[in-house]
Amino acid sequence: MKIKTIEVAGFRPAVSIAMRNPMDSWAKSDTVYALGTFRTIDDDGLHIYTDVTEDMHVGDADKDLSIRLQTAGPEHCKHLRMIMVWANIEAPRYWWTEFDTYRAGVEKVSCSTMHKLMSRPLTTDDFEVDDKDSPGFQIFLQYLIDLMNEYKEEDDPDEKKAMWKHIIQMLPQSYIQKRTVMMSYAALRNIYRQREGHKLREWQQFREWVEGLPESWMITE
Repeated sequence: MKIKTIEVAGFRPAVSIAMRNPMDSWAKSDTVYALGTFRTIDDDGLHIYTDVTEDMHVGDADKDLSIRLQTAGPEHCKHLRMIMVWANIEAPRYWWTEFDTYRAGVEKVSCSTMHKLMSRPLTTDDFEVDDKDSPGFQIFLQYLIDLMNEYKEEDDPDEKKAMWKHIIQMLPQSYIQKRTVMMSYAALRNIYRQREGHKLREWQQFREWVEGLPESWMITE
């Protein structure tokens, strides 16, 4: 499983403005923001934008108010719904099945298995399995991959169409799919709490990624 943060945005309108609207207490906001937008380019050439830099710091007064609102319940900490994260997640289908439980504050756009699944030969790297080093499992997985890759060698259109349908229907749950996901801090707070101690290691990887987000105490505490 791989998770790559693309962008984090919304702290300024959420923390210094919206959170303080109910009491007209904007002047009490003590969060310091860096000027401009911080931009980096990762190893894949992906542009990453964030309104949070090492110079951004949520002040003590804002943190105290945020924690009190969070403690009061989700109907009071509406400002967390305004802080958004965009990330590319590469995860097996069995994990995506569980993640699709979450709808509120979450949007997803996936790479298409219908259009791109067999655009290139499959390899073992396209599947996530815990016992990939087991000799017996390696033989089984490679046999399955070889069967699916026969699609590329088939010339008959009717047979090729039938093979593609069989591959789509029988594709293992361990097949890794990439999606770009947008999530609010409020949604992440809910996911983080609900998936504590989950037996799937992917959920623990997801929670570790959450802990590395800017001002992650808004989610984890």
